[in-house]
Amino acid sequence: MGWQMANFLLFLMITGYGIYLFYKAVYHRYLYLKLGGPADFRQRAEGRWTEFLSQVFGQKKLMKDPKSGLMHIVIFYGFIILQFGALDIIVKGLTGGKHLPIPGYAVFGLMQEITVVLILVAMGYAAYRRYGEKLTRLKKGWKPSLVILFIFSLMLSVVLCLSFERLWLGLAFSNYSPISSFIALALTGISSSTAYGWFMVSWWMHLLILLAFLVYVPQSKHFHIMTAPLNIWFRRSAPVGQLTKIDLEDEEAETFGVGKIEEFSQKQMLDFYACVECGRCTEVCPASSTGKVLSPMHLITKLRDHMVEKGTSITGKSPWVPQYLFSTSGAHALNLEKKEQVGWHTNDIGITNIVPTLDWHKSTWVEQDKKPEELELIGDVISEEEIWSCTTCRNCEDQCPVSNEHVDKIIDLRRHLVLMQGSVPHEGQRAMQNIERQGNPWGLNRNDRATWTGDIGGIKVPTVKENPDFEYLFFVGSMGSYDIRSRSISRAFARLLNESGISFAILGNEEKNSGDTPRRMGNEMLFQQLCTDNIGIFQKYGVQKIVTACPHTFNTLKNEYPEFGLEGVEVTHHTQLLDKLIQEGKLNPRHEVKERITYHDSCYLGRYNNVYDEPRNILKAIPGVEMAEMKRSRENGMCCGAGGGMMWLEETSGKRVNLARTEQALEVNPTVISSACPYCLTMMEDGTKMKEVEERVKAKDIAEILEQSVFGDHPIR
Repeated sequence: MGWQMANFLLFLMITGYGIYLFYKAVYHRYLYLKLGGPADFRQRAEGRWTEFLSQVFGQKKLMKDPKSGLMHIVIFYGFIILQFGALDIIVKGLTGGKHLPIPGYAVFGLMQEITVVLILVAMGYAAYRRYGEKLTRLKKGWKPSLVILFIFSLMLSVVLCLSFERLWLGLAFSNYSPISSFIALALTGISSSTAYGWFMVSWWMHLLILLAFLVYVPQSKHFHIMTAPLNIWFRRSAPVGQLTKIDLEDEEAETFGVGKIEEFSQKQMLDFYACVECGRCTEVCPASSTGKVLSPMHLITKLRDHMVEKGTSITGKSPWVPQYLFSTSGAHALNLEKKEQVGWHTNDIGITNIVPTLDWHKSTWVEQDKKPEELELIGDVISEEEIWSCTTCRNCEDQCPVSNEHVDKIIDLRRHLVLMQGSVPHEGQRAMQNIERQGNPWGLNRNDRATWTGDIGGIKVPTVKENPDFEYLFFVGSMGSYDIRSRSISRAFARLLNESGISFAILGNEEKNSGDTPRRMGNEMLFQQLCTDNIGIFQKYGVQKIVTACPHTFNTLKNEYPEFGLEGVEVTHHTQLLDKLIQEGKLNPRHEVKERITYHDSCYLGRYNNVYDEPRNILKAIPGVEMAEMKRSRENGMCCGAGGGMMWLEETSGKRVNLARTEQALEVNPTVISSACPYCLTMMEDGTKMKEVEERVKAKDIAEILEQSVFGDHPIR
């Protein structure tokens, strides 16, 4: 009895200390989070259950990689079962062999042993993926290996406890406890007291591993066990294509955008803690895949490191427990001395390769003899090159299993550069100045916006003044109005609208740039000016329905203008309308188009607005068309490289994104690479020229292909 009391008291002391250390580690990180700007968590929590359950308990995002997803499901549910098993083992050690009053206890024991085996298999596969299969996106080293050691040791302690328990209590062989029964059978001959001694050794091993793991979790990437469900619950409630509005008239605002880590919102900071470091975001990122310095995973982890280090400095609360085991000097920051030694190599195997980007981050993110508060967020933590490499395609967010939001952080950093420092790449600055002066990125005469309507085979494209009773306003956009190649899309679409009998009109020279480019490049002031002007024009002419051939314009008008006063207006993409007109019999694609066509998904049409089927429906309705899907298509389609203002910036490092995407398209041997975006069309056509296949592989918009089928082989250009 004395021994049991001593054991119980020691259990209370050690468990209490472990829980205290866990609380301290979590609480200090909570204090760092509180340094961030306010976030409307209450609004974000509305209507969360369906998606929350599917992602947390259904592991929906993880199942995008089925093998990895199945492995995580086994570990996730296995640990839920083993929590009851751990409690049961603790009770046994404290009560001299009594167990929890669980109905069907024998079945519970069987579940526990099966779970142990499944988790060991899953962890073996996890180790194989990292060190055998050597998946590039997964980090190597002692830190990611530590959790494998933790879990393996924990499973071993469970099996040993159950086995020595059988010998100690003299339990017979049971089919409900096959593993522990076989081990006990192998150890037959040791006395009950000896078995009890070994049980207690295993019991303490089990307890200490549990507590060590508990304390380790908040101090590592495994903090996501706690923060990921919160992050998923509080994920954005607004459309994914909507950026946060800046109140430019706030007289108390000292800065715009994010220039310091504490200027991120608390929700954005929660993202930092939730990151699993799985590398899925970096693997699909067009910048990372083509040798640029941007890696979405490292963007998050570097911001997390800086938040923890600066939070420690501000609050005076160490993130590490027990603190005496850790000595920290200085802070992590970029060391760009080796920058030129890391980059894309022409002999790299494959169309895309993230290795050069991973190497760059490994060599440049190092601990230095500096204080965290001395570091500049932009420059010392995140380089401008990283910030201006993003195409805002959102493939990183779509792949992230914990609902991290990467793009808004990059845009906030751009906003600070543009609005507070006036720092923007020269070509981007020129494009925005041209938009401000002439309403288009080239600086062409604003009065030439409607010139494209001059020669469409006698078809009249009316303005809103000429056809005040129009049903649809065709918002042409700058690309469709000025770009020579994109004008053919506008003409084809206008011709199809005329054929269908739809009453439509354009704004003509009254139309202005939608503002997508300035907003994605961080110039919120110019965007809001254009937005206000365009909404005023829409209201002036009583616009009720808008159709556009540009996904960037479509997304901006549909998802962002309503926050600035555009109400009751239906915004449609031209593929959605064309698909509808075909289904209603108002357009008849009767001429054969004998082409093998692969369709490239525009990011702003697909991932941003979930329009995947309509363009494909149009192609399927055209006789003679043979469809060929790329390996990366639909939700996982790769960006063309033009989004986020990159259309107007030069790619100065690595491989060109549009070249990589064109090579992916050419893998399926198409005769036509189709798209539904003037930006994508330009990038794909440039890609075919770079590959010197433009004579046998054409780049065409969906409207151009449909025009060919509706009218025959004589499109008007």
